[in-house]
Amino acid sequence: MKKFSSLSDLKSLINNSGLSSDNSSPANTKSKLKIQSLEAHYSIKGRAGKPVTIIKGFEGTKNEIKDLAKLLKNKCGVGGSIKNSEIIIQGKYRDKITSILTEMGHSVKRIGG
Repeated sequence: MKKFSSLSDLKSLINNSGLSSDNSSPANTKSKLKIQSLEAHYSIKGRAGKPVTIIKGFEGTKNEIKDLAKLLKNKCGVGGSIKNSEIIIQGKYRDKITSILTEMGHSVKRIGG
């Protein structure tokens, strides 16, 4: 293992290995996703009265749905999960999620509650 005496040595290693020092932004994830028609549901059933927002209708690979879920959870500042190709976001954030998805170019229908 090589020891580095300065930050420029480390920078040359990063540039030579093909890694970029640019931070990945949500704008990069937007371009990867295809435009889809989604449904934003509000539900409290089966969750001890705790509200959740469920995004249904997303078609894509497992990694694409994980990336979208991560973006939505980060923007809302809450937790969530993915089950049966549905993104479950904890809390009543349907309006905020709808506006985020609309900015990305998706068409979103509000359903329930």
